[in-house]
Amino acid sequence: MADPTDPRPRSRSRREPAGPSAGALLLTPGAGADRNQRTLVAVEKAVAPLPCSRVDFPYRLRGSRVPDRAPVAVAHLRLEAERLVAASGIEPGRLVLGGRSYGGRMCSMAVAEGLPAAGLILLSYPLHPPGKPANLRVEHFPLLQVPVLMISGKNDPFGSPAEFAEHAAAIPGPVTTVWLGGGHAPTGGDGPITAAVLAWLGEL
Repeated sequence: MADPTDPRPRSRSRREPAGPSAGALLLTPGAGADRNQRTLVAVEKAVAPLPCSRVDFPYRLRGSRVPDRAPVAVAHLRLEAERLVAASGIEPGRLVLGGRSYGGRMCSMAVAEGLPAAGLILLSYPLHPPGKPANLRVEHFPLLQVPVLMISGKNDPFGSPAEFAEHAAAIPGPVTTVWLGGGHAPTGGDGPITAAVLAWLGEL
């Protein structure tokens, strides 16, 4: 059995047929940041000239610090996805969605609820609140039929490599995991993150 703490990128052996190549990328921030969060900006620059949109959630737009509930955030993502698809002139199924922590979780919930997508990029996905491993945020995982890239720090209090290995197995789509040093904000700068994103996008 593979060592779940091994930091090298890996994909599960069970693969689905390759989906359509990425036509555009929608990126969302974590609950404590906005669309100008450093890693999101770095990813946007790295994937150029692929069309990319970094978007804020409604609570940020109205100046609040209290994250939106899932129905509000998901509805907002549907509108932003429609705008990006129209502006890019692509088929809806060629859109890749993702983001950091809360943002990635909301994107995954939107896709689980039927938002067309070519794949998901989940940076520091919050598998559970720190210190509360029983409060899992995985109910929608069995509905994720698309390729998923997960990039996290090996010491992230929101989910350990072993916990992700257990619960990501519920995702029907092919899952690629990349483990970096550090915690919820992985160490090593944005270079390893952007490199992993580019490599994964190239395989869609």
